[in-house]
Amino acid sequence: MPIRKKESSEQHLVIKPHLQNPVNPVQKAPKTAQNGKGPPPQEPQNPKLHNQTSSPAKNRGRRRGRGGRKSDQGDVCMRPSSRHCAVAHLPASPSLGGAAPLATSPNGYVENGGNSVSMEMGFPTSSKSLSFAPRPGYGQVGIKCIVKANHFFAELPEKDLNHYDVSITPEVASRALNRAIMAELVRLYKESDLGMRLPAYDGRKSLYTAGELPFAWKEFNIKLVDEPDGISGRKREREYKVVIKFVARANMHHLGQFLAGKCADAPQEALQILDIVLRELSNKRYCPIGRSFFSPNIRTPQRLGEGLESWCGFYQSIRPTQMGLSLNIDMASAAFIEPLPVIEFVAQLLGKDVLSRTLSDADRVKIKKALRGVKVEVTHRGSVRRKYRVSGLTSQPTRELVFPVDENLTMKSVIEYFQEMYGFTIQHGHLPCLQVGNQKKANYLPMEACKIVEGQRYTKRLNEKQITALLKVTCQRPRDRENDILQTVQHNAYDQDPYAKEFGIKISEKLASVEARILPAPWLKYHETGKEKNCLPQVGQWNMMNKKMINGMTVSRWACINFSRGVQESVARGFCSELAQMCQVSGMEFNSEPVIPIYNARPEQVEKALKHVYHASMNKTKGKDLELLLAILPDNNGSLYGDIKRICETDLGLISQCCLTKYVFKISKQYLANVSLKINVKMGGRNTVLLDAISCRIPLVSDIPTIIFGADVTHPENGEDSSPSIAAVVASQDWPEVTKYAGLVCAQAHRQELIQDLYKTWQDPVRGTVSGGMIRDLLVSFRKATGQKPLRIIFYRDGVSEGQFYQVLLYELDAIRKACASLEPNYQPPVTFIVVQKRHHTRLFANNHRDRSSIDKSGNILPGTVVDTKICHPTEHDFYLCSHAGIQGTSRPAHYHVIWDENNFTADGIQSLTNNLCYTYARCTRSVSVVPPAYYAHLAAFRARFYLEPDMQENGSTGHTAKGTRAAGESGVRPLPALKENVKRVMFYC
Repeated sequence: MPIRKKESSEQHLVIKPHLQNPVNPVQKAPKTAQNGKGPPPQEPQNPKLHNQTSSPAKNRGRRRGRGGRKSDQGDVCMRPSSRHCAVAHLPASPSLGGAAPLATSPNGYVENGGNSVSMEMGFPTSSKSLSFAPRPGYGQVGIKCIVKANHFFAELPEKDLNHYDVSITPEVASRALNRAIMAELVRLYKESDLGMRLPAYDGRKSLYTAGELPFAWKEFNIKLVDEPDGISGRKREREYKVVIKFVARANMHHLGQFLAGKCADAPQEALQILDIVLRELSNKRYCPIGRSFFSPNIRTPQRLGEGLESWCGFYQSIRPTQMGLSLNIDMASAAFIEPLPVIEFVAQLLGKDVLSRTLSDADRVKIKKALRGVKVEVTHRGSVRRKYRVSGLTSQPTRELVFPVDENLTMKSVIEYFQEMYGFTIQHGHLPCLQVGNQKKANYLPMEACKIVEGQRYTKRLNEKQITALLKVTCQRPRDRENDILQTVQHNAYDQDPYAKEFGIKISEKLASVEARILPAPWLKYHETGKEKNCLPQVGQWNMMNKKMINGMTVSRWACINFSRGVQESVARGFCSELAQMCQVSGMEFNSEPVIPIYNARPEQVEKALKHVYHASMNKTKGKDLELLLAILPDNNGSLYGDIKRICETDLGLISQCCLTKYVFKISKQYLANVSLKINVKMGGRNTVLLDAISCRIPLVSDIPTIIFGADVTHPENGEDSSPSIAAVVASQDWPEVTKYAGLVCAQAHRQELIQDLYKTWQDPVRGTVSGGMIRDLLVSFRKATGQKPLRIIFYRDGVSEGQFYQVLLYELDAIRKACASLEPNYQPPVTFIVVQKRHHTRLFANNHRDRSSIDKSGNILPGTVVDTKICHPTEHDFYLCSHAGIQGTSRPAHYHVIWDENNFTADGIQSLTNNLCYTYARCTRSVSVVPPAYYAHLAAFRARFYLEPDMQENGSTGHTAKGTRAAGESGVRPLPALKENVKRVMFYC
């Protein structure tokens, strides 16, 4: 093969936790007519909710939930658009800020000179001394039913499990090669030195056996023979030294105690051993990726386009649950690179014939990006299929490539070399060669002599057509998915698995039957001037017919910019008129005419066009701000949408609403109604609120001012090694309604999961130490919006894996504490910290798919279905909630894990609150699958990625990346451009 020569520690505040009740008494919820013909009884209210003020509250001595007595003091006036609950007076305590007040600042908090208050606190500084919130009993609210879960009971083995350390010399980086070495060792020595034991191996440093090996330490010499090299015909033999050394015996009694709920800490090693044992056979049969296994033989691969195909597979994980050990099995699909001849792959990638045409520079860049890192095997050497990893693409065609063949720099062409060395005639000399190997020694391989190796997962971003094709494959109705899961378990035949037999593990072949409850939907409140003032959603959905937004906003000054060449001005005018009319019908005051005529612009001049419309509108209104900008976009608009949002929200301070061309031509009432909902909340309004919220009937929310946070971190796509992660935090800005959320975003280190800017301090030359951060800013914002400081914090945290629970809780709860303490001495409102997980593999199925009363239209379980038994954690407070109605495919319930709870929620309390909040999502008239504050945080973080500095990508198209800055040996991230103040205050991300 021709060779080309290369040309020349942070400190945390320590906090004392509040005592947590191991089991709460069952809480009696106020009696409401949840499923009656009318809404639950409530106090008389002013018909014009958005213009009303609070009247003094009557003396209420009864208990409301678990929040303490109601005060006979009058309601505190906040915003004129809210109805307020009386604020309960709580005993003075460090946790509730009951100390004597000091001089207050304009934001309503006590000033402390910018320095955090010195506090005697004892919050654990490591996971060793931290325990998560225990389960406070089980929920009782709702209609009881049975559902099936894709969990299969695993009988706990009685045998001792032993852990051995494995050392392989010379060191091997590939797990596959490690496994090959160990497989050869077991083949040679199982019946002798290994004492008939069949070990399970993790592919790295650990070996596990059921029972002890005959030795505590032993060295083996293993020889592996490679395939012949094709030139001399000789086989290459490699020798490895393998040392196996006893480490420890896994404590199975500890695991049994944990599963029985008698101890709180999970024996991770024992669980890991069992997981590895049950994966051992599948590792040999299938292509393992993460916790899933894929194969082209499970189901026929489906082409996704551009050289990709989908492989079907299954996910498998052993989990500790209340019913004991459970094997969680779910179906999975992933995109793989199709094992095609490279020339055929390139033709599919470019969508054209490459055998007769010369490639353009853009074609070369696309091929290089697609093939870099991909393994190929040669096809020009008969039975020898040597494999290489592609490192690049030559800039010259094959026919022009020459290289030195000796020290005298005698040159030979690639075409001549392959003809003389292998008798292989290169037919397509106009195509470039693949470069394989490293930079110091790169080899040339003609495309026509290579084929892509099977079983390589595609990890880069899929285009829209590929995503659509993959979704068609993965989207399965619940009954079909359930059958496939059962077939997978039967096909895996765990009862015949030699490793499961060796370790004494028995797996049930039946889905777990689980007791569930269907929580009632909450009553929703709309404006008194509408025909329907209250609404009880049916099967997770409702509509805006005969209803008006409870707080409809006014839009007097708006403009429209049309970026779509296909939309004529008359069509655009008609669409804007219809939208304005829908906003009016829905309860907004919306001017029928724009400030200036609709402006037509080209997408490539987006910034110029936006600034023109902004300034032209300002001139027309004599300096008054434009309140709303409508933008009509082409259906395929590339970076246009992101550019509009970045310029409007960080430069001009404009609220914008984008509409695609296809919806402008095909106007539907449903689309216009949804857009009007989005516009109203972007303008600062509310579409609906929970009736129980304005009637002050939500336990542990309505009794005292409560702020609900949502937080999420989104990470860059695979392959983006320098882009920052984006953190977003939103917080409710109205109480008692808890419907409006303000949001803040920040960039942080690449793939950093802990939110860095929750609380921060810095030195100011004039003010000294200054406190800030997202939590602090949102607490101040809540005070300004409501006139009261939060006396309770509920924090929904999205995007945290189980392995990160401890560090996220330690770091982020500490930041919340510091943010509160920086506002006022001894201000420490009690915190409930809930992790929200959607990326899990538990699925719930109806017990009887033929029973129409137990499923929705899509065949999924009914919205409101909650499970907190059997498949949940043995001791900790978690539950699965399917809060939404399915549309297509199988619904995925959200998994909520209450890891810290100083507010002592009951199981019913937190489950009902979470379910009810799912009906307050602003963008549609459906309950959503994830609690809205977490959903909004995800939207805000996704939006903020558009704010990153535009950067030219390799293919010449504009993308968005952030360049890191380095200083003093540490890496930093360039901050995002600041949101304009008027944007920050509203739900701009909707």
